[in-house]
Amino acid sequence: MPSLAFVSNAADGTVSTFSITGDGALRRVAVSEIGPGCGSLVIDSARRLAYVGVKTDPPSIVTCRIQADGLLHPISRRDVDATVHYLALSPDGASMIAASYNGGFGISMPVDGDGAVGPVVSRVEYPNMHSCAIAPDGRTAYFVSLGADLVAQYALDNHTLTPLDPPTAPAPPGSGPRHLTLTRDGAHVYVMTEFSGSVLHYTRDRNGTLHQAGQAAAFAPDRGLRHSRFGADPTAEHLIWGADLHLSVDARFCWASERTESTLATVPVDADGTPRDATMFTPTELQPRGFAVAPDGRYLLCAGERSTTVSLFEIRHDGTLTPLDRAETGSGALWVRFLEPSTMVESGPSAI
Repeated sequence: MPSLAFVSNAADGTVSTFSITGDGALRRVAVSEIGPGCGSLVIDSARRLAYVGVKTDPPSIVTCRIQADGLLHPISRRDVDATVHYLALSPDGASMIAASYNGGFGISMPVDGDGAVGPVVSRVEYPNMHSCAIAPDGRTAYFVSLGADLVAQYALDNHTLTPLDPPTAPAPPGSGPRHLTLTRDGAHVYVMTEFSGSVLHYTRDRNGTLHQAGQAAAFAPDRGLRHSRFGADPTAEHLIWGADLHLSVDARFCWASERTESTLATVPVDADGTPRDATMFTPTELQPRGFAVAPDGRYLLCAGERSTTVSLFEIRHDGTLTPLDRAETGSGALWVRFLEPSTMVESGPSAI
């Protein structure tokens, strides 16, 4: 059965649905009108739901049913105080957290059995909160503050956030931590920095507290890129402009995107979780803001902010990315997410 992937096109207000066949053919099968500036995207594969953050007035989180033809059918909406730039779900799909970069806050909310997002239960504040994640055990939540160079860490219980002790884990000053990901066992956390182009490595103890263990470079060292800063124009000054990162299914590699040179870096990860400096850099879509690894670990799909196409790569055993196919998506593509294999029968659509 083909894999399904979703790409949010912020400039068009749409989400494109792609199928990927077993032989690596990429085909756009649907385009769904969601709303202006649609960006952040998270998938509940078990219930065939997609949640999309949109820059409407007021900003909101839209719950969509994933239909059999790949279209997203909006079924409910939750208004929020400011545009959310990252969404994450608990493993059971019953809790959602969101981070707002411009609003400088993180929030937690319940999600009911139909996928409707409930009112905010907890709100936390740090400057320029860029991403968030819930640990695989569902008991700990993390918010990355690019503005304060830290990862805020919380216990998550009954949709409520309670600070851990200590409440934050530091990142190197001026590094601009941006996006994070956890290993499937929850033992390791990796954070991509925007200004220094590094993959930060944290170990995670039994109560969820993070401890920085090291870092690795994830930008091409031969391109003349320099350390960036707040307020800079990375393209005009040729500065590091890190964005997204994702792990391989077996956690042997981490891939990181850098937007000034439009590359995907392959970061090897040792058996003990230690990342090593990237030595392979694959050219990809212009300003690769978002990408994702297919659930079976065979493919990587990448989108670019300044491109109207997405690129599909085959993942080789040594972490090499081999181009396979390319397809039209839309303007301002920001996010890529996959639907995990599911045997659920789709429910019929209802009106928003």
